[in-house]
Amino acid sequence: MASTRWVRRLFGHPVGQAGGWLVAAGWAGAFPLVSQLANQVAWGWFAAPGYLLAAVLALTLPRGAGARAAAAAAGLGAVVLPLGALALTGRHQSEVTVVERSAALLLHTGSPYLPHPSHVVDYNPYLPAMSLFGLPRLLFGGAGPAARVLGDARVWFAVAFLACLLAGWRLLRPGRALGSVLPLAVLTASPLIALALVVGGVDLPLIGVCCLAMALAERGRPLRTGLVLALACTLKWTAWPALPVALLLLHRRHGLRPALRAAVPALAVGGAVVAPFVLLHPRELYEQVVRFPLGLTAIRTPAGSPLPGKVLAGLGPFGHTLSLTLLGVGALAVALWLPLHPPATAVAACDLLAAGLTVAFALAPAGRFGYLALPAVLVLWPRLAAAPGRLVPVPRRRPAQRRVPAVPKVSRDTVRTRE
Repeated sequence: MASTRWVRRLFGHPVGQAGGWLVAAGWAGAFPLVSQLANQVAWGWFAAPGYLLAAVLALTLPRGAGARAAAAAAGLGAVVLPLGALALTGRHQSEVTVVERSAALLLHTGSPYLPHPSHVVDYNPYLPAMSLFGLPRLLFGGAGPAARVLGDARVWFAVAFLACLLAGWRLLRPGRALGSVLPLAVLTASPLIALALVVGGVDLPLIGVCCLAMALAERGRPLRTGLVLALACTLKWTAWPALPVALLLLHRRHGLRPALRAAVPALAVGGAVVAPFVLLHPRELYEQVVRFPLGLTAIRTPAGSPLPGKVLAGLGPFGHTLSLTLLGVGALAVALWLPLHPPATAVAACDLLAAGLTVAFALAPAGRFGYLALPAVLVLWPRLAAAPGRLVPVPRRRPAQRRVPAVPKVSRDTVRTRE
């Protein structure tokens, strides 16, 4: 944890904080210049001044007050104002439309998937539970400013994300009050989360539930771990690697029985949610959840960042096959690594999960740089949430003590008699 202490020391100083906010301002300011996406450009115009103000406040105000004021200014400029402006005008990335429409489809047809998709936005690459975040749009509608904001799925993506990370914070600091949530405010206001939250945010609940599952597993809460894993695995397929990682963490720290107690509800509840759609709508689910993200459908996913897998897939059928082959080899390598090096802490578990997801995102035939926010937060948040300097020993079972037969005491009188 030496590197973590070094980072805390650097960004605990006003100069370090101001430097971080200036870097964020430069990052946000580049979007109006280089991005072709109107929503990202709008975020940049709002966020860059907020980050600049945060840098000024961090330098000019007393240390504690300056850090809090800077986080508030960054959050206002990079999250609250641009999210409110885009929500009021109905502007967002296509995944928000997909999630909100999937909720309406689920209620009216019994399936969140369109039977005959003909456009990119007709495809729903998410698992059924993701539709829950579209229900507020059905409840509040879109008449009036308040309804437009409260019905926006992005608001509920953010609520789920923050709730899970706060719960994980509490679990990784046992016996302590919740205390300052400044690290969470800074993380949420940073470009890593703020941009995704404002324009789309569909992966934020996934980040939150994965972090929460690892914290629960470390603390030895098998039933809750299983239920949270079930939720994660019914949101998006990218959460599936979290299941073996959390179970191995439980097994190493608390034994086989707690791991099984988590596995049963995770598989039972997750299977109960997904199985009806597999049985009743197998073609739609396979086409949209499996083939579409892998770039195997006639209509290609708009996720087109030049990651290695995407570059290979762009070379033609051979390159696409090579990308899928490398993806399978990477998944196999991670699967073989896990049992040999099971994690002992939530930090180690999140690191393993982050490594596996990074390999998957890098080698997949289609992907976005924004997807890398998931492994980045998995690496950062447990380290920020864990109490500074707290050692987390791995529980070990006491070795069975062999019974030694008691030796009867011999009195002096008995010895003399024998003599």
